[in-house]
Amino acid sequence: MGVRSGIRHALWIAWKDLLDISRNRMGLVMLILMPLFMMGMVGYIFPSNSGMSNVPVALVNLDAAQGNASLSTKFVAQLNALNNKTGMMDLSTVGSATDVKSNIQNGQQSAGIIIGSNFTSDLKTGKQADVTLVLDQSNPQTASLIETQLTQAIEQMGTQTATYGLNQTYKTPLNYSLAQVAPYNVQTTGIVPGQTTNYFEFVAPGIMGMVVMMSLMTGLPHAISFEREVGTLDGMLAAPVHRMSILGGKVIAQTTRGMMQGIIVLALSIVLFGVVVQGSIALILGILLLGVFSLVGLGVLITSFTSTEETATMIMMTLTFPMMFLSGVFFPISQMPQFMQVIAQFLPLTYTISALRQVVVLGVGVPAISRDIVILFGFGIVLLSAALVAFEHAMKR
Repeated sequence: MGVRSGIRHALWIAWKDLLDISRNRMGLVMLILMPLFMMGMVGYIFPSNSGMSNVPVALVNLDAAQGNASLSTKFVAQLNALNNKTGMMDLSTVGSATDVKSNIQNGQQSAGIIIGSNFTSDLKTGKQADVTLVLDQSNPQTASLIETQLTQAIEQMGTQTATYGLNQTYKTPLNYSLAQVAPYNVQTTGIVPGQTTNYFEFVAPGIMGMVVMMSLMTGLPHAISFEREVGTLDGMLAAPVHRMSILGGKVIAQTTRGMMQGIIVLALSIVLFGVVVQGSIALILGILLLGVFSLVGLGVLITSFTSTEETATMIMMTLTFPMMFLSGVFFPISQMPQFMQVIAQFLPLTYTISALRQVVVLGVGVPAISRDIVILFGFGIVLLSAALVAFEHAMKR
C-alpha cells in the first residue's frame, strides 16, 4: 500500500468518525456547551477582590454583664459606625462566648468578636482592653482574611481613640498613657483549642468528597452506556434478573470503588500531611455514603438519556468539573461572587463537603450538620426517583 493510498484511507476513516459525531446531536450540543461552561466558570468564579463584604459575624459584650459597660458600649457604637461605612460585616449580637462558638460550628456565622469582661475597668486603670476574635478553623482562607481585616479595623479604631484622646471620646476621666500603649489588645482563637489553621486541613475533606463523586460519575457511563453499546447489557436484561437489581449492582460496584478511594485520601491526609481528624471516622464515612446517595440519581439519569458512553462521559465531565470548584473544594464559597454562591446552593457536593469539613476540622456531631444531612437526603430522593423512571424507560427502547 502506497503512502498516498494510506493517507486517503486515513482521511476516509476520519470523515466517517466526523459524520458519526455530527449525527450525535447531544454530543454536538455538549461540544459547544462544555467550553462555554469552562470559560464562564474561570471568568466568574474567582473572587474579584480580597476584602470582606457582609461577612456574618457574632458579637458578644461580656463587659455589659459587669454592670459598668460604658466604654464597651462606646466601642460597639464605634465598631458599628465603621462597619456602616465599609460594609465588612453582618453583625449579630449574641449572649455569650459559647453562643459565638456554637453559631460558627453551625455555619450561622463565619467569625465572632468577644469584648472582654473587664473592658471598661481595664481602660480606666490604664491597661489594654481585651478584644478576642473567634475564627472558623475549617476555612483558613476566610479566617485569615477576617483576622487581618478585623485586626486592622480595631487597631484603626484604637488609633483614632488615641489621636483624639480617650477623655474626649468617652467623656470619662481615665488614668491612661496614650503614648505608651494602644488601647485595645486584639487576640485570636479558634473553635478547637490549640489548633492552627492549615490549608490542607481545609482542602482534604473537599478532595475526599470530590474523589468519591468523580469515581461515581465517571464509572457509571462505562458501567451502563458502554455495556449497552457492546450488547452485554442486553444479555443481562434477557436473564431472569430484575432490572433494578442490575442497576443496583452497578451502583454498588461504583460506590465501593469511590469509597475506597475516599478512604485512601483520608489515610494519606493523616499519615503524610498531618491532618488531625477532630470528629468521628464513622460519621465521615456515613457522610461520604450520603453524598453518593445524593448524586447517584444524577449519574443514572444522564446515562439513561444518552446512547453512547462518549456522550455520557462528556456530559458527566461538563457537570462535575465546574461542580468541583463551585462546591468549595479548593477555596471558600463565601469568596465567590454572589450569583455563584447561589448556584453552589443547588449542588449536592456543596453540602457533602461542608459536612465533611465541619466533622474533620471542628469535630462536630450530627446535630451541627443536620441541615446538610437533610438536604443531601432530599437531593438523593428526588434525583433517584427521576432516575429510576428514566432508566426503566431507557431499557425498553
